[in-house]
Amino acid sequence: MDHDILALLGDVRSVAARPAFHISEADRSGLTAYRALRHEAFVSRQGLFAGHDLDDHDADPRTIVLVARDAAGAVLGGVRLGPATDGPDLGWWQGGRLVVAPGSPPGIGSALVRAACARAEAEGALRFEATVQTRTEKLFARLGWQPVRPVTVAGREHVLMRWPIGRIAALARATKAALGPLLRGMTGVPGFVGDDGVPLPGTDVVAACDAIIPAMVERDPEWAGWCSVLVNLNDLAAMGATPTGLLDALGARDASFAARVLSGLRKASEAYGVPVLGGHTQFGVPASLSVTALGRTADPVPGGGGKPGQRVWLTADLGGGWRPGYTGRQWDSTSFRRTPELRELLGSVAAVRPDAAKDVSMAGIAGTLGMLAEASGCGALLDVERVPRPPGASTGDWLTCFPGFAMLTTGTPAPAGPAVTAECGELVPGAGVTLRWPDGELTRAIDGGVTGLGNS
Repeated sequence: MDHDILALLGDVRSVAARPAFHISEADRSGLTAYRALRHEAFVSRQGLFAGHDLDDHDADPRTIVLVARDAAGAVLGGVRLGPATDGPDLGWWQGGRLVVAPGSPPGIGSALVRAACARAEAEGALRFEATVQTRTEKLFARLGWQPVRPVTVAGREHVLMRWPIGRIAALARATKAALGPLLRGMTGVPGFVGDDGVPLPGTDVVAACDAIIPAMVERDPEWAGWCSVLVNLNDLAAMGATPTGLLDALGARDASFAARVLSGLRKASEAYGVPVLGGHTQFGVPASLSVTALGRTADPVPGGGGKPGQRVWLTADLGGGWRPGYTGRQWDSTSFRRTPELRELLGSVAAVRPDAAKDVSMAGIAGTLGMLAEASGCGALLDVERVPRPPGASTGDWLTCFPGFAMLTTGTPAPAGPAVTAECGELVPGAGVTLRWPDGELTRAIDGGVTGLGNS
């Protein structure tokens, strides 16, 4: 609310509590003032640079500058951030040139650092670093940054520090971490513990069952119906099974709402060429939807068949785009595909029989790789630069979203029609998932097992 209005209303406390500064992205005048502050601090006062302190990052159009302004609009400080390397943005970002005008109110430097961290994560960064002068190391440490190693800049001692981004680990905890304790003693067939589908003992039948989040059913019923088929058929595909039929269980407030859900389910059933064999529908209840898929294979592929030393491949359909309303969370690569393409995607694992396969679930690419590694009794390295990724998705979003169709395999790749296949990691001794960057740096994404179900 405008503080002038508060003053007219006599709200003395709110007026007194108004912040001494605010932070925003720099406009042209803000950028000019920020660079003047930098020049005064780093060139004139500290002598770190001769002539000027501008570099290639200042000329990079992807670089973002945040500035702190006082109530009158004067720039009191600023910081820049952006991708650390040329070429495609890999989710490796770098902050720098933090400056605060002498005599400014306290807290501006800390606020700018926090704002830069938040902005980097919002832009999809999974690695965010800054080279700081040794005298400011304690400030960054108090804000949660971690020292990496000493470095020298312009002949002066500095420290490379890293902001811990826990996006991948947080998603794994939210979606999978509770499974181990909950499902102990109910985890199915030995050798397939933790798999999304399960072989029926004594038969060549494989069954898979998935429920759709009730809020998604309520908000987007047709898409929920489509996805209920998609996720189950992907589960069968990961085991090398050929789908034979579907069963659905639907709860809806009335017949009109049920028709919308079933419309999406029917369209997916027809597109994939897999019939709905039966199910159950109930009216007058909150929205709910689950589907069971049945398939057949005499030799199911386990999710935990990998071994340390094996390479990891990702086969992902990069076509399509973000589902409207689910940007950064759900990539729609299937709703526009024709039946031959969809069936070719579903048959990719069955065609090559890799040692292990896992379709990418709501835990994302990194989290699903962690589940495959956990079931295989080992850890995993993921080469960020080698992960196939559509141009419309940031690294952070792509590694944590549901990508429509994406399959991780070990032992052999599983190419499929319209999808892209790339070698992008390896299984290693230990546990968890580590990201490997183009400069050879390793950052921890997930510590330990993802589900707690252990070795399959």
